[in-house]
Amino acid sequence: MQRVCLALPTMRPCPETIADLAEEAAYAVATFGAEVHLLILDTTDGDAFARNAGAVAALAPTPGVVVHHLGEARQREFLRRAVERSGAADPELLLDLMLPRAVAYGSCVNRLFLGAAALGCTSTHLRNDDADFQVLDGQKVFPIHHELLSIGRPAGEAAAGVSRSELDPADADKPVMLVCGSFMGELNVDIGEIHELDPAVYRDVVRLWTPPVWSEEERDAMVDVSFKGTDSEPFSADESVLGVPDIWDVNMCNIALDHRGYEVLPLLPSIETIGCDYALLHSLVHARMPGVVHNRHIVNYYTPERRTGAGFISYQMRFVKFLLSMLYLYPVYGGMIDLGRGMLDERHGLRIEPILDLVRGSVDWDRAGNEHCLDVLDRSYRKLGGKYAELADAVAGKRQQLLDEAQEDAERWAVLIEAWAPMVAAARAEGLGAAEVPAG
Repeated sequence: MQRVCLALPTMRPCPETIADLAEEAAYAVATFGAEVHLLILDTTDGDAFARNAGAVAALAPTPGVVVHHLGEARQREFLRRAVERSGAADPELLLDLMLPRAVAYGSCVNRLFLGAAALGCTSTHLRNDDADFQVLDGQKVFPIHHELLSIGRPAGEAAAGVSRSELDPADADKPVMLVCGSFMGELNVDIGEIHELDPAVYRDVVRLWTPPVWSEEERDAMVDVSFKGTDSEPFSADESVLGVPDIWDVNMCNIALDHRGYEVLPLLPSIETIGCDYALLHSLVHARMPGVVHNRHIVNYYTPERRTGAGFISYQMRFVKFLLSMLYLYPVYGGMIDLGRGMLDERHGLRIEPILDLVRGSVDWDRAGNEHCLDVLDRSYRKLGGKYAELADAVAGKRQQLLDEAQEDAERWAVLIEAWAPMVAAARAEGLGAAEVPAG
């Protein structure tokens, strides 16, 4: 029986999302006969945690579905056991990289990956707490349908379950390492208001994340498609394509990953930085591993706290840090493109050594690009005025700190990559611990 992890990281009350994912888990059991572990890693506290726990307790029993709802204390306990068992030289540093006292998107997904390993799952199916499923004829459209048709299977076999195959026959024996859809609705980065206020400023800001080695025309074309998801009509019938996906069509908000990818390369443990969870996807795509892209897109929306007051400043600072992170990530991604299938071993698995060399080599990259980035942001935000002028002041007040943290994030990623394989093995040996709620 296929054992999979349907994974939800959350830092807010989301009882409706929990109920939706329990339905998706039940669908996976009924349709595919899988054993589904719904893993909810929850860093809320107080009333918010109680609301999520209440949603878990209210779930209808479903044979084949097991729900794990771990608050921060239980997550830390699990991580400490795994880190200590791994034999790490600096366990406190690794604990901080895995569960920092701040928002860290890559770290929370890394915790899900370790949790999936501890549960003995062969794939992880990632979902967000600020998205809905589409509905057709009164039925929710679950992405796990396409994910379980293909994930982990030899690509040649998976070809029977897709609408169209663009698979290179030479790749037929390689496993399908990722299955993904996209999203509809709002931008997946909350900067739509900038476009409404001044499209020219929006273009200047978004161009900052495009690869600097690209031509002006290429960078402008990327601005037009960035963060926008799919242009397709609402779901009416299944469509899926097998082949090597385009990296720009792959979204972490709606994806399944095979364990042979995420048990090799962890995501960046960057603090307060959006978009730091895509490096694994780049490695798989640039190594030319087979994947499936489907049209069971989710519907993206935003919770109000990120658009006003302190929540606005906090979220937009995470976007600034995302822009600064690209100085260190694009050399890695470029190196991955150059390596191509050279990142794979004879069994089609990722080789971590060449990737780690790329990460180490990016650490001392010239900061001039990030100095320019902050200058452009300062001019842009002040031109918009109002709360964006206040954001400019906040960024200016942390200028040196932001530059330092971007470099430190690259250094900390290298540390985590070195420690990752022993941590995965330790998590698998330790198990998740007593935190499960049987649903049947």
